Amino acid sequence: MMTRRSPSRGLPESGIALLLACLSILLAGCANHTIYHPRKNPPGITTWSEQVLRGRLLLRLQWAKPEGPGPFPAVLVHPEANHEAREMRGVIRELAAAGYLAVAADYKRMANGVIREPLFTWQDPDDPRALLDLVRRRPDVDPERIGALGFSQGGVYSLLIAAYTGQIRAVVAYYPVTDFSTWLREASKGNAGRRFVFRLIRRSFRKQTGVKSAEELDEILGRASAMRQAEAIRAPVLLVHGDRDTTAPLGESERLAAKLKELGREVELVVVPNARHVFNWMDREQARTAWEPTLRWLDRHLKEEGDGSQTSAPTRKHKPRKTSGSGFGQAESR
Repeated sequence: MMTRRSPSRGLPESGIALLLACLSILLAGCANHTIYHPRKNPPGITTWSEQVLRGRLLLRLQWAKPEGPGPFPAVLVHPEANHEAREMRGVIRELAAAGYLAVAADYKRMANGVIREPLFTWQDPDDPRALLDLVRRRPDVDPERIGALGFSQGGVYSLLIAAYTGQIRAVVAYYPVTDFSTWLREASKGNAGRRFVFRLIRRSFRKQTGVKSAEELDEILGRASAMRQAEAIRAPVLLVHGDRDTTAPLGESERLAAKLKELGREVELVVVPNARHVFNWMDREQARTAWEPTLRWLDRHLKEEGDGSQTSAPTRKHKPRKTSGSGFGQAESR
């Protein structure tokens, strides 16, 4: 296949695409999505697939629903980078078995009738609320009891949906990058090969966004960074992170937890010992260690009775017992 030359240092376009693919693999890791969650529907659970086009944003959806008419509390689920909604079927089955209407989503964009896969899938101001609006309109969903759960890039999506809509009741974010500018800067401090790769990644970010300066790029990365949007995140947030994560280091979640605590938000950080990036798709026991507090958090904020008000609470940092044993969206500020 012929490749077009980039004006920067003569690197083929396919080379930049390969580097971005490597970044997706770096953020997503080698994942086995059936290592812990059910491969088949539990009794009484109904599942189906759907595609919805909202403007130029194509949502590819997987649904799971408990038995009965509802209205049910709901959970929006987003996979890690370079993975699809269908790979979250085990997660949504388990959520449905726990009494939630669950939907997993991944995003593409349409241009002239052709599906595109840009680095920045959220480009229009209302893109962050596209999935939430679909779920809130369902008669079998309680629109006041909707949570967001995501893994890596999906954790970023979950935090941003909470920030940009103000209508998420609880968030669970597994090992997210919370400040992309800081992450890129820190990640580029390694050896010469790593520095070269991350310079190309930053250049590719600039090219895909069309910005003309580093300042403009930083502004876009800021809109995609939960740390920069922390003041708008009012939902209780559970962060789950491995202490041996070298892709999105533990400090990403620690800094966000500290910022949310400073703002008086309810936030909790679960640190999983000896766990790397996407640990819950690689080690069954580590997955269990993280999933149990995930369900408790969702049950506490989406099921338990209360007046729905947000209350402040101290940050709690848990270290479960030791066990054996890697894109983001652009959105406009409100």
